[in-house]
Amino acid sequence: MSNSIIPRVTSEIGDLEAVILHTPGPEVENMTPGNAERALYSDILNLPVALEEYRQLKGVLEKVTKTFEVKDLLAEILIDPELKVSLVERICTQEKVLNIKEDLLALNHKELASQLIEGVALKRDSLTTYLSDDRYALRPLHNFFFTRDASVTVYNEVMISKMANKVRERESIIMDAIFNHSPHFKTSTLNPMNTYHVGEETYIEGGDVLIARDDILIIGNGARTSSQGIDFVAEQMKKHKGRKNIIVQQLPQSPESFIHLDMVFTLLDRDTCMVYEPLIKHEHTYATILMTIENGRVTNISRQPGLLEALSNLGMDLTPVPCGGNELWQQEREQWHSGANFFAMGPGKLMGYARNVHTLEALGKIGYEIIKAADVLNNKVDLHDIEKYVVTIEGSELPRGGGGARCMTMPVKRKNIKW
Repeated sequence: MSNSIIPRVTSEIGDLEAVILHTPGPEVENMTPGNAERALYSDILNLPVALEEYRQLKGVLEKVTKTFEVKDLLAEILIDPELKVSLVERICTQEKVLNIKEDLLALNHKELASQLIEGVALKRDSLTTYLSDDRYALRPLHNFFFTRDASVTVYNEVMISKMANKVRERESIIMDAIFNHSPHFKTSTLNPMNTYHVGEETYIEGGDVLIARDDILIIGNGARTSSQGIDFVAEQMKKHKGRKNIIVQQLPQSPESFIHLDMVFTLLDRDTCMVYEPLIKHEHTYATILMTIENGRVTNISRQPGLLEALSNLGMDLTPVPCGGNELWQQEREQWHSGANFFAMGPGKLMGYARNVHTLEALGKIGYEIIKAADVLNNKVDLHDIEKYVVTIEGSELPRGGGGARCMTMPVKRKNIKW
């Protein structure tokens, strides 16, 4: 395809040119309170309401950038018979369900794409399956609408994540197949799962990887990204010329709202960031470490006084905006519902949940115009006319899944920033 996109992301805030989304579907409803925890949810979602909210996110993005849907991309590559067989074999082998391989291969490409995401019902055709408590031979991918996690564009390559939880491994396998075979993208992938010396303890997820500048990565080290996962990224950075800096921010293992770095820290503009103050302003409990890589080797690893200080020492001075405003109990409430998890469509052009009113108030005080997604979709507001804004999407259901606007977007290409 002549107009294939060459992925490139050199910052969190460059003007967005292409993004991958996944509209939540039946896989979100294929969950009960009993298996919600296994699915990494703290609650079950009401799909019709979640869909209405998601349509706001997608509708706004369609007005500013090119959008792709995971299911469409997957269905398209499954037209290729050889790829269809190899992908189904890989998934069935990985999940120890080779007995359903032939049934899957009998499906057409669209139906197969749906079932690989929404799950394959267990056939009650043997005593074992009849007695099984499971409803699914292949479990639904309840978390896939958080497209941020399974793959991440790092400079001019796409890194496939090695997920911390086995229930999400299929997401990475699907994204790997898409980036390696879709005619829409022209890229090479970095995949820890395909690296022979990477062990079980290596895991890294996109929610922990922030590209601050073309020479600075910020990576969270917590429940979903291990030190070995960060070492894998450091190895990849050794291939780049010049100096690369990786700032590692350690995170608490609990509560679950601290699951990724982007739940406590996101970049908003060239000189502004959103922070969950109780963690980012008090990092003495959780270490901030700087790794410097020059000409193929790590030349320095040192503890820093904190994340903002580490960035400042690298010439990136950021003014922090407090998630939840200035009251601790509001900070805790709004962080729990992804109040720090903003997605930048360009410098100072943000998207987040409407429910986090104290966070939005803090942004309003520094000049951000607060705009309802509905007004953008009804053409009451033209985003191109406004310099600094936050588009607010309704969020009564989506946050129950444990993520916000950044979690639900996987940028493939952004314009470079003039610093």
